[in-house]
Amino acid sequence: MRLLLVEDDTRIAEPLSETLREAGYQVTHRADGPGGLQEGLSGLYPVMVLDVMLPGLDGFALASRLREAGVQAAILFLTARGEVQDRVSGLDLGGDAYLVKPFERAELLATLRATLRKGRVRTAALSFGDGRGLLDTAGRTVRWDGAEVAVTGREYALLETLLQNRGRWFTRDELLSRVWGLEFGGEARIVDVYVRYLRRKLAPEVVQSERGRGYRVADDPVGGTR
Repeated sequence: MRLLLVEDDTRIAEPLSETLREAGYQVTHRADGPGGLQEGLSGLYPVMVLDVMLPGLDGFALASRLREAGVQAAILFLTARGEVQDRVSGLDLGGDAYLVKPFERAELLATLRATLRKGRVRTAALSFGDGRGLLDTAGRTVRWDGAEVAVTGREYALLETLLQNRGRWFTRDELLSRVWGLEFGGEARIVDVYVRYLRRKLAPEVVQSERGRGYRVADDPVGGTR
């Protein structure tokens, strides 16, 4: 499951990211409120872990902006402030849970599991290719012409990213950052390879390309690719 971590203290963010990855989450880290807002609005993350004391936009304001925009991700607040009023404010603004620093690894993971069980996370089926394709975010499956298509985790993540931002052009570097992560040290042209994989498994017209602009899934994909 994809998880957005917004934490400005690298001494906390780095070991926390490692803990979450070991628990099976695909973690994207941002170090300030505006960066967290931009990432959170992408719709890619069913769960977010937000520090309250953030530069640019604090965690409470960030959560409020996300909820106003209709983002339904589960939100877990992290803070050194343990006052009751702070906890109440965070929950009233749309948060689902609250952990006071310092906390134990097991406590964090258990809180995340409990938060996700509450059912705030809404799953969706994303249709594409003039209705021939369907991506099920709950089961993480892809179907084409009614039959399930075997895709790898990376192929699924690439297609999901494009579908969640339908109509938007992505450069190789943008897709590399979102799908492979900032830590990936390989060549950016690996994106081209995985786009070819998806085209072969689905249809050539599903992922469009244009020189100088990159890749996208169009609102109503038709005709071939350029």
